[in-house]
Amino acid sequence: MTALLPPLPEPPDPGDARTNLALAATGEPEMLRADAARNRALLLDAASRLLVRCGAANLTMESVASAAGVGKGTVFRRFKDRTGLLIALLDHREALLQAAFLSGPPPMGPDAPAAERLHAFGPALMRHERDHHELILASRTDPLRTYEVPAQRLRLSHVTLLLRQARADGEPELLAHTLLGSIDTPLVHHLTCERGLGIDRLEESWHDLLDRYGVQR
Repeated sequence: MTALLPPLPEPPDPGDARTNLALAATGEPEMLRADAARNRALLLDAASRLLVRCGAANLTMESVASAAGVGKGTVFRRFKDRTGLLIALLDHREALLQAAFLSGPPPMGPDAPAAERLHAFGPALMRHERDHHELILASRTDPLRTYEVPAQRLRLSHVTLLLRQARADGEPELLAHTLLGSIDTPLVHHLTCERGLGIDRLEESWHDLLDRYGVQR
């Protein structure tokens, strides 16, 4: 049968609870020269302080340059545009979440069964993105760009792999897209803030979806 979607990286043996997935930044190259790394840290520190003071909606490349004491061109060379800056600000927060599901303790980490990890992953991701929803929503200027961010690709690979290991009913990658779409930040923000649903209701829906796919805890 012809694949419906471009293939993800080849998964390890489904019987192995551990994965070979690596931490993925949200958009920054893995290796930087020492001076470039210092400049990036300086700019992100300034941006983080401004974020606390004025919120993501009012964060601009000009204000970051001024706070860091550098020219505006330096900020553009480092992050290309405002969306690149916002995505970079998510890197550290994302790394903590990735460490939890790639190498942390059960129920999210690799020592737990695949089904248990899947049931734990959704609620953890929802709460993580709720805590950073303003920054995430501000970075979503291009809907298609979201799917190419390395961190999002890692989440998709992770959920797809666990669905395979758990012997879920259906095509794993399509199911993974459906599951992640059900807890996407704009939707969760709308349901909790505009529709008044509690986060617990959304967590129950995640578990219900997994049960319907044949992934019972």
